[in-house]
Amino acid sequence: MNLRRKIKTYTNAPLTHNVVMEALATYSRPNDKISEMIRSGELVSLRRGLYVPGPELDLPIPDNFVIANHLRGPSYISLESALSYWDLIPERVYEISSVTTKTSKMYQTSLGRFSFQYLGTPYYSFGIRSVRLTEFQTAMIASPEKALCDKIVLTSGVQLRSISQTMDFLLEDLRIDEEQLQALDAQAIQSWVVDAPKSTSLQILVNTLQRL
Repeated sequence: MNLRRKIKTYTNAPLTHNVVMEALATYSRPNDKISEMIRSGELVSLRRGLYVPGPELDLPIPDNFVIANHLRGPSYISLESALSYWDLIPERVYEISSVTTKTSKMYQTSLGRFSFQYLGTPYYSFGIRSVRLTEFQTAMIASPEKALCDKIVLTSGVQLRSISQTMDFLLEDLRIDEEQLQALDAQAIQSWVVDAPKSTSLQILVNTLQRL
């Protein structure tokens, strides 16, 4: 049995337990084989029942954003990861940050750290984009506006109370360029405010963006 050949067509997303079990259908004890393959480096376990090809299989692995979407769903990429993806913040981000409707959770894997923070509906569902990362890989990512709102909502201690304070937060703390702020859609954020946590802070953000 050539596992590499069998799973090659599934490598644009993490491998589920069912996919691997199907590839190992000829084995009498496939779960034991999965454990053996993890030890040998043919599979990398991300969490129970979810894998990517290991170095011994010499197959491509999905983009980390795609992995994050599958690790804990429903979820979307947000916060610093999305802000960096949209080139709003200059820092390189090493942790993949997501928002989910499930409880908050952290996964430490050999591919890196993946964090998930809880947000409730309906606010959760606003401003999510389906972004094509490669020809065969698509990820759910917060729009620039939603990523910024999520950063404000989910950062402990951030309470925006004035335009000058908000400008300091945006320009000094997050280091977002003013021209990039001018390009943000304040009207979209305005439509989310009524259903948002920290609605007062987000309204002041809207007021600030409209003054630019």
